[in-house]
Amino acid sequence: MILFSRLQLLSFAAVGALVALTAVNTPASADQPMVNLGPVGPYEPILTTVGGKRIIAFYVPDNGNCVVNAVVWDAAAPETPYPSARVRISLNPGQTFHLDGAQQQSVNLQCGDKAATLALVGLDELTNTGATK
Repeated sequence: MILFSRLQLLSFAAVGALVALTAVNTPASADQPMVNLGPVGPYEPILTTVGGKRIIAFYVPDNGNCVVNAVVWDAAAPETPYPSARVRISLNPGQTFHLDGAQQQSVNLQCGDKAATLALVGLDELTNTGATK
């Protein structure tokens, strides 16, 4: 029998909810991907594009910290497979996680006070790197 921790089960449930949310709220045009720059609450997705990469990130509160899950993939044509990378990190309130990409492009995710929110920070820098708002 395989045992999962509560955090793993919550993570799987959150990812499932995000997949369902994405399927229900597909944009009217494939040229306009969904965007949500936050701040967001627990289990709510941050969605953005940086350069040629799509990013979805969400967090789970855990003892006053933000356990952040971020998935990055190439924004390729829909008919091609999406090779992706997943990053999971625990942040204390006020801490920022820098997810760097090619050509000096990065996304900065910050855990809010008392792990109440997760937000993209440095939006001016983000806009200058080709991120979609």
